[in-house]
Amino acid sequence: MANIDRVTESILEKIDSGGFRQEGAFNLRYNGYSLCHGSTEHITIKSKADRQGIDVYISRETKGEEIHIPVVVSASGITDEVYNDFYIEEGAQVVIVAGCGIHNSGCDDSRHDGIHTFHVGRNANVRYEEKHYGEGEGAGSRILNPVTKIIMEEASVFTLDTAQIKGVDSTRRETEVTMGKDAKLFVVEKLMTHDSQSAVSNMDIHLNGMGCSARIVSRSVARGHSSQIFHPRAIGNALCHAHIQCDSIIMDHARVCSIPEIDAKHVDAAIIHEAAIGRINSEQLVKLNTFGLSEEAAEAVIIENFLN
Repeated sequence: MANIDRVTESILEKIDSGGFRQEGAFNLRYNGYSLCHGSTEHITIKSKADRQGIDVYISRETKGEEIHIPVVVSASGITDEVYNDFYIEEGAQVVIVAGCGIHNSGCDDSRHDGIHTFHVGRNANVRYEEKHYGEGEGAGSRILNPVTKIIMEEASVFTLDTAQIKGVDSTRRETEVTMGKDAKLFVVEKLMTHDSQSAVSNMDIHLNGMGCSARIVSRSVARGHSSQIFHPRAIGNALCHAHIQCDSIIMDHARVCSIPEIDAKHVDAAIIHEAAIGRINSEQLVKLNTFGLSEEAAEAVIIENFLN
């Protein structure tokens, strides 16, 4: 068992809601290398031989197991790039809990780029959870640039649940999904920015298989002088259904740009998009004030309920 310091332990509590333990299928990446990992009867985790990262093999016998693969960066000035590939066999059912936390108390930028590719077999069901978090009193930035690629075979189901909690100065998320016949995709993206932080999220969903469907929901709150850009794009290449919904609360002097895009290339592609940006509802604030909450506390309650 690897020894985990108090900073790492605190970050793990924030990015792994299920509780990280050195048991079952797991891999803990720490300051640019794999600190510890383990496999199970049905899930095998191997370090890559040619570059940084892991290969995760999930057998068809996997039913309801979890994989925990958090990343912690606590050194200032580090740039960590990692490539993780997941091979999910036909009929497997698995939950993958990821996430990255950066503690930067120095003057140099700390950055993590995680490139994840999922190969999802027929009838497999995958839930992927990813939380991002930053902290530290240093002047150096906390930067996270995730890349997520998902290849879905016939009748597979993939749920992508991502959240940026706080403290990330800059993030650029690139997501690309290719969907086969009768595949189902569910995406929930939650984001909070404050101060002068910036966030960009680009998403391309290719609905290639007959009968496939996708639902993308993005919810965000922008405070201070922060900026956010969302560009989810659904491309219907067959008989398919897709729904994109982007809702944002803007506060202070922040900026939010939402660009939901739909592109139908088949006569039976049915795609809908919605986008809304607005301030906190004043009536909700007044109602919570009457219950004895201060304006700041009332705002916190509204934001928490909105994001969750």
